Amino acid sequence: MTTVFSCLVAVQVAAEEDPVVVELFTSQGCSSCPPADRIMHDLAKRDDVIGLALHVDYWDYIGWKDEYANPDHTLRQRAYAREGGRSMIYTPQMVINGQHDIVGAQSRELDRLIEAHLKAAPEALVTAVRSADEVTVDVTPVELPKGDTYDVHVVQYSPMRHASIRRGELAGHELDYANVVEAWQIAGQWDGTAPQSFTVQLGLDLPAVVLVQRAGEGPIVAATRVK
Repeated sequence: MTTVFSCLVAVQVAAEEDPVVVELFTSQGCSSCPPADRIMHDLAKRDDVIGLALHVDYWDYIGWKDEYANPDHTLRQRAYAREGGRSMIYTPQMVINGQHDIVGAQSRELDRLIEAHLKAAPEALVTAVRSADEVTVDVTPVELPKGDTYDVHVVQYSPMRHASIRRGELAGHELDYANVVEAWQIAGQWDGTAPQSFTVQLGLDLPAVVLVQRAGEGPIVAATRVK
Protein backbone atom coordinates (compact mmCIF):
# COMPACT_ATOMS: atom_id res chain seq x y z
CA MET A 1 0.00 0.00 0.00
CA THR A 2 2.81 2.40 0.86
CA THR A 3 4.50 1.73 -2.48
CA VAL A 4 1.27 2.36 -4.44
CA PHE A 5 0.63 5.58 -2.52
CA SER A 6 4.18 6.78 -3.19
CA CYS A 7 3.76 6.12 -6.92
CA LEU A 8 0.50 8.05 -7.03
CA VAL A 9 2.10 11.01 -5.25
CA ALA A 10 5.05 10.93 -7.65
CA VAL A 11 2.71 10.97 -10.67
CA GLN A 12 0.72 13.88 -9.23
CA VAL A 13 3.85 15.91 -8.48
CA ALA A 14 5.21 15.24 -11.97
CA ALA A 15 1.94 16.40 -13.56
CA GLU A 16 1.93 19.59 -11.52
CA GLU A 17 5.55 20.29 -12.48
CA ASP A 18 4.90 19.72 -16.20
CA PRO A 19 1.24 20.63 -16.77
CA VAL A 20 -0.53 20.32 -20.10
CA VAL A 21 -1.30 23.64 -21.81
CA VAL A 22 -4.78 24.12 -23.26
CA GLU A 23 -5.36 27.30 -25.26
CA LEU A 24 -8.97 28.21 -26.01
CA PHE A 25 -9.56 30.58 -28.91
CA THR A 26 -12.92 32.17 -28.17
CA SER A 27 -15.02 35.28 -28.72
CA GLN A 28 -17.88 37.12 -27.07
CA GLY A 29 -19.35 37.45 -30.57
CA CYS A 30 -19.59 33.69 -31.11
CA SER A 31 -22.81 31.95 -30.05
CA SER A 32 -21.08 28.54 -30.13
CA CYS A 33 -18.41 29.54 -27.61
CA PRO A 34 -20.13 29.47 -24.17
CA PRO A 35 -19.93 25.65 -23.76
CA ALA A 36 -16.19 25.77 -24.42
CA ASP A 37 -15.85 28.77 -22.11
CA ARG A 38 -17.48 26.71 -19.36
CA ILE A 39 -14.93 23.94 -19.89
CA MET A 40 -12.20 26.53 -19.35
CA HIS A 41 -13.67 27.18 -15.89
CA ASP A 42 -13.09 23.50 -15.09
CA LEU A 43 -9.58 23.50 -16.55
CA ALA A 44 -8.66 26.55 -14.47
CA LYS A 45 -9.23 24.51 -11.31
CA ARG A 46 -6.79 21.75 -12.28
CA ASP A 47 -3.18 21.60 -11.10
CA ASP A 48 -2.10 19.42 -14.01
CA VAL A 49 -3.43 21.78 -16.70
CA ILE A 50 -2.65 25.37 -17.63
CA GLY A 51 -5.79 26.71 -19.29
CA LEU A 52 -5.60 30.00 -21.20
CA ALA A 53 -8.49 31.82 -22.89
CA LEU A 54 -7.33 33.82 -25.90
CA HIS A 55 -10.11 36.09 -27.11
CA VAL A 56 -9.90 36.84 -30.85
CA ASP A 57 -11.14 39.86 -32.78
CA TYR A 58 -12.41 38.51 -36.10
CA TRP A 59 -16.04 38.27 -34.96
CA ASP A 60 -16.15 41.88 -33.79
CA TYR A 61 -17.75 43.00 -37.06
CA ILE A 62 -21.05 41.19 -36.47
CA GLY A 63 -22.34 43.59 -33.84
CA TRP A 64 -20.32 43.23 -30.63
CA LYS A 65 -16.67 44.06 -30.04
CA ASP A 66 -15.10 41.53 -27.67
CA GLU A 67 -13.60 43.68 -24.92
CA TYR A 68 -10.91 41.09 -24.15
CA ALA A 69 -9.93 40.43 -27.76
CA ASN A 70 -6.39 41.00 -28.98
CA PRO A 71 -5.34 40.84 -32.64
CA ASP A 72 -2.16 39.07 -31.51
CA HIS A 73 -4.33 36.16 -30.37
CA THR A 74 -5.76 35.94 -33.88
CA LEU A 75 -2.22 35.94 -35.32
CA ARG A 76 -1.25 33.12 -32.96
CA GLN A 77 -4.26 31.08 -34.03
CA ARG A 78 -3.43 31.68 -37.69
CA ALA A 79 0.15 30.55 -37.04
CA TYR A 80 -1.19 27.32 -35.50
CA ALA A 81 -3.33 26.80 -38.60
CA ARG A 82 -0.32 27.23 -40.89
CA GLU A 83 1.77 24.88 -38.74
CA GLY A 84 -0.99 22.26 -38.93
CA GLY A 85 -1.56 22.68 -42.66
CA ARG A 86 -5.02 24.19 -42.21
CA SER A 87 -6.42 27.04 -44.28
CA MET A 88 -9.03 28.40 -41.87
CA ILE A 89 -9.48 29.44 -38.26
CA TYR A 90 -12.63 29.29 -36.17
CA THR A 91 -14.07 29.57 -32.68
CA PRO A 92 -14.26 27.85 -30.36
CA GLN A 93 -11.01 25.97 -30.87
CA MET A 94 -8.81 24.36 -28.24
CA VAL A 95 -5.13 23.70 -28.92
CA ILE A 96 -3.43 21.19 -26.62
CA ASN A 97 0.31 21.62 -25.98
CA GLY A 98 0.61 23.36 -29.33
CA GLN A 99 0.21 20.02 -31.11
CA HIS A 100 -3.43 18.90 -31.27
CA ASP A 101 -6.65 20.84 -31.75
CA ILE A 102 -10.30 20.09 -31.19
CA VAL A 103 -13.43 21.81 -32.40
CA GLY A 104 -15.83 23.31 -29.90
CA ALA A 105 -16.50 21.74 -26.53
CA GLN A 106 -15.57 18.10 -27.13
CA SER A 107 -14.87 17.29 -23.49
CA ARG A 108 -14.20 13.57 -23.99
CA GLU A 109 -11.65 14.15 -26.74
CA LEU A 110 -10.09 16.93 -24.68
CA ASP A 111 -9.75 14.62 -21.67
CA ARG A 112 -8.19 11.94 -23.86
CA LEU A 113 -5.59 14.32 -25.27
CA ILE A 114 -4.76 15.79 -21.87
CA GLU A 115 -4.27 12.31 -20.44
CA ALA A 116 -2.01 11.32 -23.34
CA HIS A 117 0.18 14.38 -22.85
CA LEU A 118 0.36 13.83 -19.09
CA LYS A 119 1.70 10.33 -19.71
CA ALA A 120 4.30 11.45 -22.26
CA ALA A 121 7.96 11.54 -21.24
CA PRO A 122 9.25 15.07 -20.50
CA GLU A 123 11.32 16.75 -23.21
CA ALA A 124 12.47 19.73 -21.13
CA LEU A 125 12.12 21.19 -17.66
CA VAL A 126 11.26 24.77 -16.74
CA THR A 127 10.99 26.63 -13.44
CA ALA A 128 9.98 30.25 -12.87
CA VAL A 129 10.28 32.39 -9.76
CA ARG A 130 8.84 35.87 -9.31
CA SER A 131 10.44 38.60 -7.21
CA ALA A 132 8.35 41.80 -7.25
CA ASP A 133 7.88 42.52 -10.98
CA GLU A 134 10.77 40.37 -12.20
CA VAL A 135 10.55 36.72 -13.22
CA THR A 136 13.55 34.44 -13.48
CA VAL A 137 13.07 31.46 -15.77
CA ASP A 138 15.38 28.43 -15.87
CA VAL A 139 15.14 25.88 -18.68
CA THR A 140 16.88 22.51 -18.90
CA PRO A 141 16.84 20.02 -21.79
CA VAL A 142 15.81 16.42 -21.15
CA GLU A 143 15.30 14.91 -24.60
CA LEU A 144 14.93 17.51 -27.34
CA PRO A 145 15.57 17.22 -31.08
CA LYS A 146 18.82 18.83 -32.18
CA GLY A 147 18.70 21.95 -34.29
CA ASP A 148 15.39 23.37 -33.07
CA THR A 149 14.96 26.79 -31.45
CA TYR A 150 12.47 27.46 -28.66
CA ASP A 151 10.65 30.62 -27.61
CA VAL A 152 10.27 31.19 -23.88
CA HIS A 153 6.84 32.81 -23.48
CA VAL A 154 5.67 34.58 -20.34
CA VAL A 155 1.89 34.94 -20.22
CA GLN A 156 -0.23 36.86 -17.71
CA TYR A 157 -3.94 36.28 -17.26
CA SER A 158 -6.95 37.33 -15.21
CA PRO A 159 -8.40 34.36 -13.32
CA MET A 160 -11.93 35.69 -13.89
CA ARG A 161 -13.50 38.41 -16.04
CA HIS A 162 -17.17 39.28 -16.50
CA ALA A 163 -18.90 40.55 -19.62
CA SER A 164 -22.35 42.07 -20.08
CA ILE A 165 -22.98 41.50 -23.77
CA ARG A 166 -25.46 43.91 -25.30
CA ARG A 167 -25.31 43.17 -29.04
CA GLY A 168 -24.38 40.45 -31.47
CA GLU A 169 -25.13 36.73 -31.31
CA LEU A 170 -24.92 36.64 -27.50
CA ALA A 171 -26.90 39.83 -26.84
CA GLY A 172 -28.41 39.88 -23.35
CA HIS A 173 -26.01 37.34 -21.86
CA GLU A 174 -24.05 37.88 -18.65
CA LEU A 175 -20.96 35.70 -18.95
CA ASP A 176 -17.92 34.94 -16.82
CA TYR A 177 -14.64 34.02 -18.47
CA ALA A 178 -11.83 32.09 -16.76
CA ASN A 179 -8.09 32.61 -17.27
CA VAL A 180 -8.39 35.46 -19.76
CA VAL A 181 -5.00 36.26 -21.31
CA GLU A 182 -4.09 39.90 -20.71
CA ALA A 183 -0.39 40.11 -21.61
CA TRP A 184 2.08 38.03 -23.58
CA GLN A 185 5.81 38.49 -24.07
CA ILE A 186 8.84 36.46 -25.09
CA ALA A 187 11.62 36.32 -22.52
CA GLY A 188 14.09 35.06 -25.11
CA GLN A 189 15.04 32.19 -27.38
CA TRP A 190 16.73 28.95 -26.34
CA ASP A 191 18.64 26.50 -28.51
CA GLY A 192 17.65 23.55 -26.30
CA THR A 193 21.19 22.23 -25.92
CA ALA A 194 22.13 23.33 -22.38
CA PRO A 195 20.50 24.87 -19.29
CA GLN A 196 19.82 28.58 -19.62
CA SER A 197 18.28 31.37 -17.55
CA PHE A 198 16.10 34.28 -18.64
CA THR A 199 14.69 37.30 -16.82
CA VAL A 200 11.67 39.36 -17.76
CA GLN A 201 9.79 42.28 -16.26
CA LEU A 202 6.06 41.82 -15.77
CA GLY A 203 3.81 44.68 -16.74
CA LEU A 204 0.72 43.66 -14.76
CA ASP A 205 -0.06 42.55 -11.23
CA LEU A 206 -1.59 39.28 -12.41
CA PRO A 207 -0.70 35.58 -12.27
CA ALA A 208 1.80 34.38 -14.85
CA VAL A 209 2.82 31.16 -16.57
CA VAL A 210 5.78 30.21 -18.74
CA LEU A 211 5.53 28.19 -21.96
CA VAL A 212 8.58 26.77 -23.74
CA GLN A 213 7.55 26.30 -27.36
CA ARG A 214 9.33 25.38 -30.55
CA ALA A 215 9.65 28.58 -32.57
CA GLY A 216 6.89 29.09 -35.10
CA GLU A 217 3.99 27.90 -32.92
CA GLY A 218 5.32 24.37 -32.76
CA PRO A 219 4.89 21.92 -29.87
CA ILE A 220 5.02 23.22 -26.31
CA VAL A 221 7.77 21.14 -24.70
CA ALA A 222 7.52 22.45 -21.12
CA ALA A 223 5.33 24.77 -19.05
CA THR A 224 5.03 25.98 -15.50
CA ARG A 225 3.25 28.45 -13.27
CA VAL A 226 5.29 31.35 -11.96
CA LYS A 227 5.77 30.98 -8.20
